[in-house]
Amino acid sequence: MISKRLLHLAQLGAVGLTGYLIGQKKCFGKDQTVVLNGKTLTSLPGLPIFGTVSAATPYVESGGAKDRISEIMKYGFPSLDNVRSYDDFVLSYDRRNRVPHWVFEHITKDHISKNNAVDRSKCDFKPDESIHPFFRSHNMDYKGSGFDRGHMAAAGNHRLAQRHVDQTFYLTNMAPQVGQGFNRDSWNRLEKHVRKLTKVYNNVYCCTGPLYLPRKDIDGKSYVKYQVIGTNSVAVPTHFYKVVVCEAGDGALHMESYVMPNQRLPDETPVSSYMVPPETIEKAAGLLFFDKIHRSKLTTINGKKV
Repeated sequence: MISKRLLHLAQLGAVGLTGYLIGQKKCFGKDQTVVLNGKTLTSLPGLPIFGTVSAATPYVESGGAKDRISEIMKYGFPSLDNVRSYDDFVLSYDRRNRVPHWVFEHITKDHISKNNAVDRSKCDFKPDESIHPFFRSHNMDYKGSGFDRGHMAAAGNHRLAQRHVDQTFYLTNMAPQVGQGFNRDSWNRLEKHVRKLTKVYNNVYCCTGPLYLPRKDIDGKSYVKYQVIGTNSVAVPTHFYKVVVCEAGDGALHMESYVMPNQRLPDETPVSSYMVPPETIEKAAGLLFFDKIHRSKLTTINGKKV
């Protein structure tokens, strides 16, 4: 019995030593550090560079400046799967489907105001090299597919700095969207609606992502079917969602939640027609949104008093 325990401990020790050697020698340079997303990472045992999680940290005050990531994620993370934090938004990346699970933004009047120092035309769509090469999407995946590279964190929400808007063009922030009638029209109107909320509320927190919803086939059974594009098999979501929490000056919280099918939609259909109960999206996505806010603390959901 004792010999079996010793053997088990020896096996665990070998695994730990292997992870340590990989983390120390294989993934980092001689100085034992690497720069990722503008941050210097130090080699840690058993943590190869493409396995790291660029996650948010607890709220801190540093020189009087709030930690931006903690500010964005003030009301909780929907999940902690492959989280990537950028300067002005946070996302969870779906490595299998090569699109985000969710993207979180915090926007105010300042974020959307015209800024002559920011020029969207200077931005280029590009892969995020912090993602392991096996799981990246590339521009060639979208070329000739008939789908737009649809922003989850909208470029128009991040006008404080050129670097911020540049980062919204990482392909980790994209998902294939129908162009005419959706990405350039109905979805664009929803993005504009969210920006208009900053004229009414001090803070707007927005979570956006894809859905893959079932449809009943001719055999009477329901199936989840979706197209993939490119050599990297980038998934084409059947629908997209936005869940928004608006924070008023008096502290009142208002939630809005939307689902739009990824297809050409009638221009005359108002954005409000796509409102759905937030629980519907949570069940479909397998995520909990704004879980630090009890629903009873919300003043309204989709315009109706709670």
